Amino acid sequence: MSDVSDIVTDNITPAVGNGEGRRVEHFAWIDLRGVSGDLRDAVLQAAIHHRIDGIVSDDLVLLSDLPPTIRRILAVTADHQPDELTDLTVDIVLSTSTNHNTNPPSGQSQWGTELIVSDATTLQTACNAVRSTPWTVLTFTDPTKIPLEIVIAAAENSGGHTVTVVNDITDAEIVKLVLEHGSDGLLLTPTSPDDVATLAQVVTHRHHTIPLVELTVTGIEHIGMGDRACIDTCSLLETDEGCLIGSFASGMFLSCSETHPLPYMPTRPFRWNAGAVHSYVLMPDNRTRYVSELRAGQPILAIRSDGTAREVRIGRVKIERRPLLSITATTPDGATINVITQDDWHVRLLGPGGTVNNVTELKTGDHLLGYVPTESRHVGLPITEFCDER
Repeated sequence: MSDVSDIVTDNITPAVGNGEGRRVEHFAWIDLRGVSGDLRDAVLQAAIHHRIDGIVSDDLVLLSDLPPTIRRILAVTADHQPDELTDLTVDIVLSTSTNHNTNPPSGQSQWGTELIVSDATTLQTACNAVRSTPWTVLTFTDPTKIPLEIVIAAAENSGGHTVTVVNDITDAEIVKLVLEHGSDGLLLTPTSPDDVATLAQVVTHRHHTIPLVELTVTGIEHIGMGDRACIDTCSLLETDEGCLIGSFASGMFLSCSETHPLPYMPTRPFRWNAGAVHSYVLMPDNRTRYVSELRAGQPILAIRSDGTAREVRIGRVKIERRPLLSITATTPDGATINVITQDDWHVRLLGPGGTVNNVTELKTGDHLLGYVPTESRHVGLPITEFCDER
């Protein structure tokens, strides 16, 4: 592996941009160089169908036939001169040269630079390029993501876009998350049309919002011993952030993270003391799982009291035998729902406005926050059918 640790990062300060800043949402490009025949045709159709942002090719005829909904990126070599590239019907001219002192060959085109980062010198070149070129396509030869982190930092507020070559879908998911916001764009040479569909999902920015409702407590009962689970996540949780959990698919309660002070022990700001092992928990993509099914590495939704949600990863699930408390409530439409939690003061549920309610201090008439799905569940998936839960 090349040694890039000696690069002088003090000189890589953010450039003054054009006021637009860097793109927040990610985008995907498909590289058709080296893809031919029926596979190229199938990939191209998949890219159009899934609204991929751009196609990279060295075939001008192919690019000129693309619909205007796709960015056309013509890849050229450094020895092409601008007067050889006149009247191009493309959006970006992607060159291996970093010398772009002239205007792009077409009045509607922009310059892009394609670079390979393999050592400290080429990393510095990449950092300079992202500060001065509208589009910089980067191939990193080493498996570490540190060079990409440095380039992303150099691009901050520059107005330019970084596009990172990824080897496969797994690599794409990682590159998207580097330094939290990741590379602006991902460039993949697909091996099948399915790669195009999956890449489109990777770059899609998902806005999770859960329509929370107000629940009214109607009953609290001490029910004796049982198995309950703590869900430890790989993220630090907010004070009004919880997971949705309940005994019935027809309604779930918003649990509270252990971010508030506790007597006799420190807080656990990564944890929900979630509930009994039979309980449903809301996962991404409107799916539920039983608490007992959860495993390290799986995604779960962290929901705030205003309904905004994000995906976090489970670090572990800890199941222990404890006294349990059954809490019953009614939904706004009069349905009865239930959650069973550990019977202890430090277990909490969230209420309207992010109020924190210790379960052992709940009383009839108290108000909590919850979620009332419109569908029943079968193996965790929503389905419209008759289902009576008691």
